Amino acid sequence: METQEIERILKEALNLDEIYVQGENAHYGVIAVSDEFAGLSRVKQQQLIYAPLMEYISSNAIHALTIKTYTVEKWKRDRLFNQLS
Repeated sequence: METQEIERILKEALNLDEIYVQGENAHYGVIAVSDEFAGLSRVKQQQLIYAPLMEYISSNAIHALTIKTYTVEKWKRDRLFNQLS
């Protein structure tokens, strides 16, 4: 499965401001940015990402998925912090 395909699936299914997917060989990492994550538990945030990908996880096209979710404001702060480090 290509990273661009995962990005497309998530963009179509969710209201994301930004999405970044890296990985290969069925192991992927996702960074998702949306204010829809505000006020949700970490589990609920991850469930939002997992839901549109379940058929690919079930078929083992995606074997491992690391998820990081951010609100727009938190992403701005963390991205700035990481650029300064």
